[in-house]
Amino acid sequence: MSERPITFFFRGGQQQVENVVPTTTVLQFLREYTQTGKTRQTGTKEGCAEGDCGACTVVIGELVNDSLQLRSVNACIQFLPTLDGKALFTVEDLHTLLPTQAGTLHPVQQAMVDLHGSQCGFCTPGFIMSLWSMYENEQYSPSKDQISDYLSGNLCRCTGYRPILDAAQKAYDYPRVVLERQKVLDVLKAIKALPALHLNDHGQQFFAPKTLQDFTVLRLQLPQARIIAGSTDVGLWVTKQGRDLGDMLYIGQVEELKKIVVTDHALTIGANVSLSDALIKISDFYPDFQELQRRFASMPIKNAGTLGGNIANGSPIGDSMPALITLGTRLILRVGEQTREIALEDFYLDYQKTGLQLGEFVEAIVIPLREEQTRFKFASYKIAKRFEQDISAVCAAISCELDTHYVAHNVRIAFGGMAAVPKRAKYAEAILEGQPLTAELIAKAQEALSQDYQPLDDGRASSAYRLQVAKNCLKRFYVEKILSQAITRVNDLIALVEI
Repeated sequence: MSERPITFFFRGGQQQVENVVPTTTVLQFLREYTQTGKTRQTGTKEGCAEGDCGACTVVIGELVNDSLQLRSVNACIQFLPTLDGKALFTVEDLHTLLPTQAGTLHPVQQAMVDLHGSQCGFCTPGFIMSLWSMYENEQYSPSKDQISDYLSGNLCRCTGYRPILDAAQKAYDYPRVVLERQKVLDVLKAIKALPALHLNDHGQQFFAPKTLQDFTVLRLQLPQARIIAGSTDVGLWVTKQGRDLGDMLYIGQVEELKKIVVTDHALTIGANVSLSDALIKISDFYPDFQELQRRFASMPIKNAGTLGGNIANGSPIGDSMPALITLGTRLILRVGEQTREIALEDFYLDYQKTGLQLGEFVEAIVIPLREEQTRFKFASYKIAKRFEQDISAVCAAISCELDTHYVAHNVRIAFGGMAAVPKRAKYAEAILEGQPLTAELIAKAQEALSQDYQPLDDGRASSAYRLQVAKNCLKRFYVEKILSQAITRVNDLIALVEI
């Protein structure tokens, strides 16, 4: 790899940046960097520096199948080199989209003014950028649920949100103003032709290979290098803990790892597929996954983060793992030219310790698809203090196959937040396996959870609370997925008799 500047679309043209620490965040670049005179743009604010408040929200444009994909992300935890080959838009860019005289506001800005969506104003640029991404991606006025999803990463402590939600719909009443995308696409295509990025600044290296082969070779050469994807977790190691990440190997430019492949029997998701895309695709095949999809994280976090990164991180409170475990997910792990498969539940050995060998990495996630969906029952429940944008106290997932006599087969129960790793409830599963599901049997399985888990007390929840919630989730699954179906069946039979 040849060394060259970080190159991306910014302020209407190609921006090059060099001689920066690779862990410099996009937010630091915007507010502090002065090499070209184009920055020190203070519209983008720093609130939490951990991707929670949304004051730093910007929009990233990426070349996807010769089209421009625009998505909101948190600038405070995105490393500047990850912008290479992409486009960066901030609140200062919105006036450049307007064909009229200076001082005219973009429709999303004007709507916020007219409906009093801003008070102190600190969070407002972040809200504006989330609304702008929605405005560009949704041609027609979206529903309030859609608006809430787009704004799920933005916090405001002044207005109470109602005027902001109203402004989101009002923006579509003004004459429409959209981004001229062709200029951006031309610049991104030119940057794509450049060699792969390799930085060596301030004693730290950053590699961004473009092919799976190159990534594999580098991984073998640098087995201790930190693999970087969306940096939605690793970014906090820098901004909150001041950790030195050492050499970094960025997976975000590897096209082969961005693919989703669907066959008759499996859904295979590349390790570099964003959480947004991965969760939507899983929900297409497993509709009961939709609640978890919506509550998993804020939209900017899901846009930046990857499913492969969420799994490889090994957090005991990662929301994807319990659900994927119950679906029978397997991982494809790669080192050099060798690959192997491992069940997701066997991947976790101890707290944030996985079964990855030296030089090995997660290449893909393989989720089985079932021909007979009517017999398969699945549910996932996220329990947290807030509906949106919160870490789970407990995340539960339960699945089984039912025969016509309500006998359960292939029972799988998994929890996050209950142990040092995402873990199946083997004792509870054994009670339910091969038995007709009744309220009495569920009660026995609930008690068996005390053998499966001894949860810890922490600031998020007590041990007793977690155990009770886990039991409640099992009962909820029975009521919603088993008992309700039985009642519906009985009602159908009664209706037939009456006919």
